[in-house]
Order: sequence, then C-alpha cells, then structure tokens
Amino acid sequence: MIPIRDTIRARNFPVVTVSIIVVTILVFIYELSLTPAELDRFTATYGVVPALQVRMFLQAPLALETWIPMVGTIFLHGGWMHIFGNMLYLWVFGDNVEDILGRARFLAFYLLAGFAGSLGHIVTNPDSLIPTIGASGAVAGVLGAYFLTFPRSRVLALVPLLFIITFVEIPAVIFLFLWFALQLLSGLAAFAGDTAMVAWWAHVGGFAAGMVMVKLLCPNRAAVRRR
Repeated sequence: MIPIRDTIRARNFPVVTVSIIVVTILVFIYELSLTPAELDRFTATYGVVPALQVRMFLQAPLALETWIPMVGTIFLHGGWMHIFGNMLYLWVFGDNVEDILGRARFLAFYLLAGFAGSLGHIVTNPDSLIPTIGASGAVAGVLGAYFLTFPRSRVLALVPLLFIITFVEIPAVIFLFLWFALQLLSGLAAFAGDTAMVAWWAHVGGFAAGMVMVKLLCPNRAAVRRR
C-alpha cells in the first residue's frame, strides 16, 4: 500500500516537515556526486555501524563522533526508492504531527525518533559491521505519533489487487497497524535466521518511541484531535 494523502488538513504550513524533506534531498544529491570510494567513507562516517557504535559507547561515551551517526544517518539514503518512500510517508503524515507539536518540538521529536530507531537497530544487531542509513526510524516515529493522535483519520492509498491498481481510502489506524505489524513480523523473521537487508528493528523502535514521545512533547493534550 502506498499512501497518497490523508483526510485531515493541517492548520499551519508544515515548515519543518518541508525543510527536512529539502535537506534530505540535498544530502542525497551530494551522495550522488561522490565516487564509490568516497560514498563508502561517507556512509561509514555518518551511518550507523552497530559494532562500531557499541565500541564507541564503551570507549568514548562523551565524544561527539560517538553520537553524530545516531542522528546523521537519518539524512542519508541508499537509492531513489529508499528516499522516495521515506519522504512520501513523511509528507503524508508529518504535517499533522508537526501541527500538534509545534515546529521546534516536532524537529526535536523527529531527531529523537531517529535516534531511537538507530538504538533499536544497534541493540538487535550489536555485532553487525554493515553501515545502516535512512530516515526510516525517524519517519516511523512520525507514524507512531499519528497512529495515536489521529486514529479516525483516513488514508487514501494506492493498492495493487492482482493485476489491478486501485485507490482505496483506509482508516489510518488500520493502515498504520498493518504497517507496524509488517515491520515487527519481518524483524522476528530476521531473528529466525532470514537474511535481513532492512533495519526492521529501527522501524519498530522508532514507531514505539513516537507513540511515547508525542504524549510527552505535546504542549496541549486537548489540542490532539482524535478524528
């Protein structure tokens, strides 16, 4: 299912959401300008390498370079479909979450959700030497917040049915529950021994963190519109 739009219009222009999308695209364009060797160094420096992060946490917990990849990774992507998928979900769901949190809180929320996603991946893959990049953990946090605060909203989604592609309006609570269930089941399958090319537990961790943080950061809980 590919989300196209939701049925709740934001009251304010989503400055932070749009800014994040623009910055992320600019970073991706920069990635495209690098040679393969330069790109490998770039992703190894600013992406999350779980085994390296564990060692850094133990040896230099206060060093800036220990913490930069935990957040820097959310601005890096590995391909056109990777960045398109993440930014599409952020565009569809981010404006409403920014609306209820306010711009400054939403920026902090997004970065913290990305951090939580990175931490979820490290905890479940502590020995991995593969750099992990992408905004999926941060975007998952946005989805978790939306799941709690706008359960009565509906999502217009592009749904392939056999050889037919159709548009279907789906309750947001169902759409996001199915999304989360897929991430959780895929993460459990990875534990069972399947080869995982996706950081599923970053998605799970980001989603869970988003549900918790939206309650903590919302300046006015009465402003949370349960539609």
